[in-house]
Amino acid sequence: MKRALTETFDSEKAAASAWFRQLRDDIVSRFEAIEAQHEIDAPCGTFTVTPTQRTAEDGSDAGGGLMSVMRGGRVFEKVGVNVSTVFGTLGARAQEAMAARKGIPGMRDDPRFWAAGISLVAHMQNPHCPAVHMNTRMFWTPHAWWFGGGSDLNPCIEYAEDTAQFHGVLNSYCAPHGADIYSRYKAWAEEYFYIPHRKRARGVGGIFYDDHCTGDWEKDFALTQDVGRAFLPAYAPLVEARLNQPWGEAERDAQLIHRGLYAEYNLLYDRGTKFGLETGHDPDAVLMSLPPLAKWT
Repeated sequence: MKRALTETFDSEKAAASAWFRQLRDDIVSRFEAIEAQHEIDAPCGTFTVTPTQRTAEDGSDAGGGLMSVMRGGRVFEKVGVNVSTVFGTLGARAQEAMAARKGIPGMRDDPRFWAAGISLVAHMQNPHCPAVHMNTRMFWTPHAWWFGGGSDLNPCIEYAEDTAQFHGVLNSYCAPHGADIYSRYKAWAEEYFYIPHRKRARGVGGIFYDDHCTGDWEKDFALTQDVGRAFLPAYAPLVEARLNQPWGEAERDAQLIHRGLYAEYNLLYDRGTKFGLETGHDPDAVLMSLPPLAKWT
């Protein structure tokens, strides 16, 4: 059902925010189970959960969320699963960037916004286990609303069968929403996660989409939910299959160098990083995606 842009979308905002929180809970639970099942002589990792708070320039509440981070686990060297719901007024730079990118009229006259989403990045202990990113979000202004998100696999040691498994699951969850959804958003991921100054992709791809609005909120929300639902069946089996695979100094070196690529991309090009810092969100939460250790040659 198409909705007028002038509506406040209160019920839709609440539904989206609740969904992102539920997805966060499901992922945290599964990751802690993977940690517990890996029986080695090392402490079992658990998530440290920290509330985040955003404050407007006048001191009023501007939303917040939960930052959930596990460090030094048996399987996960560092993994963060953040969820947030924020609102307020876009600053001048954010207004200009959004007006330029999306061509939204009226942003300078009424720069109110609301945004909710989940963002996840995992850096692994075993170099044979791929790093991964996943994000889904909803954005609302009085002038437009849309969804965005996706997930991409970032192995330092590539296995064709892992790439095929990851992409196959994403395809199966996208298929009910349109025959071309997966292929279009796979191509977008290849473009978006490209590192221009390195002339290479940061990983083996996945899907990425932004500005997704058909005018039918329920339909678009259903797609975003399925992108989130696809994550665990696409990724968790890859970790479980490789977490006991032997590795040594050469594999660790390759992992640390690849993490340098990941850090460069997120600091220079990632839209979410730029938006989070420009809108005053907790910098520790925004920069959670950075690896705990990296290396440059």
